[in-house]
Parts: sequence; C-alpha cells; structure tokens
Amino acid sequence: MSSTPSLWRRPFLPARILRWPSGKATPASAVYEHPLIVRYCHWLNTIALFILAGSGLQIFMAFPSFGPKIPQHDLLHVPPKLALGGWLGGALQWHITFAWIYIATGLIYVIYQFASGNYRQFLFTSSDIKGVWPMARFYFFRGEKPPAAESYNALQKLAYTFVVLLGILSVWTGLVLYKPVQFSGLAWLLGGFHLARVWHFAVLWLFVLFVIGHLIMVILHGWNNFVSMITGWKRNPDYLP
Repeated sequence: MSSTPSLWRRPFLPARILRWPSGKATPASAVYEHPLIVRYCHWLNTIALFILAGSGLQIFMAFPSFGPKIPQHDLLHVPPKLALGGWLGGALQWHITFAWIYIATGLIYVIYQFASGNYRQFLFTSSDIKGVWPMARFYFFRGEKPPAAESYNALQKLAYTFVVLLGILSVWTGLVLYKPVQFSGLAWLLGGFHLARVWHFAVLWLFVLFVIGHLIMVILHGWNNFVSMITGWKRNPDYLP
C-alpha cells in the first residue's frame, strides 16, 4: 500500500479500513463509515427539512390556532425571516414540492439501510439501554467519556432511531393534512384532523430539538465526525484498536 493513499479514490465499500505509516508509534487509519447513497440522502433530506420547516411555519401563520379542540387565538407569531413562501399559496407550493423530495429521499435511505444491513450501525436495541446514561452524563454533565466500541454510541443510536420514527410520523400527519378525505382512516387513528395538525406541529419542534442535539454531538466528537459525512471516511475513529 502506498504511504499516502487517496481516501477519495477508494471503492465505496462499507466498513473498509485503511492504515498507513504516520511517523508515530501507531499507524494512521480511516474507516469508510458513510456510503455515497447515505451521504446524498442525509444532505438532501437536511435541505428538504429546513424548507419544510420554513414553509410550514408560513402555512401555520395563515391560521395560527388549532381550532376548537385546543382553543386559543394566535398561538404563535413567527418572525417573517423564519418563514418561507411569502403567503399561504406560495408556502404550500414550497411545502408540497419538498415534501415529495423528503418522502422519496427517506424511502431510499430506509430501503438502502435494511437491504445492505447498514442499519445495524445506528439501530437502538435493548443492549444499548445501559449505555445511554453514561453518554448523557458525558454530553450534558461533563462526565468521563465512555470508551467507544462502535461507530455510534448508545445515545446517538437512540437519537437516530427516534428521528426515523419521527420522520414516519411527519409523513403520516402530513398526508392527513394534505388529503384529509382520502386519508380519513389515518386521521381517525390520530384522533381526527384537528389533532393531526397538532401532531404535525409537534413533530416540527421535535425535529428542532433533534437538530440542536445532533449539532452538539457533532461538535463534541470533533471535526472528523463532520468531514466523514462529506467524504464517507472518518480518520482515526475512537473505536479502532
């Protein structure tokens, strides 16, 4: 192997590990953590999510109340700079267009994860429960960092599994609001059209909380963690021996 291999010309193979002399006692290394399709879906979905949030707030401002089920008047005033579309019709066009992009990207992502087995990296299981508190203590209470054994720790797995379920709920509630008659059965499962609107609004703010937590995790794990979602490769990950 060359002493300075090009990480960006390697085949897109999951979990591929490179090692080369670094001038130190241990060789430098890199792991191919994020296949190309995952990176494309991640960034395209991120763009779609921000546009959906801005246009959704503009749509909400056309009637800033949840009606008789939860009576109040002008529940929320959104600063114009945070809204997208300019008016109800424009916001609906943005929202519906990027909703289909969001759905298509999400489906491609989920299908790939399960077809390739890549989902095992981030799927939260019962064996991860014991690792949640140690990671939460490290992230939020300046505790000692637990040793890394996998590409994602227990708290990351919990967050990423939760956000996939959140994505499913966002599509479910969105379809009810888009076609309430055609999807009346889905609306009934949510408690009716009015409560579907409440659920859809709640999903928006849960996504906001996730994004904040996600950014905190990225910052705490360092620059390599961010670069890996651009190139696919993570240099010197903690879990390598």
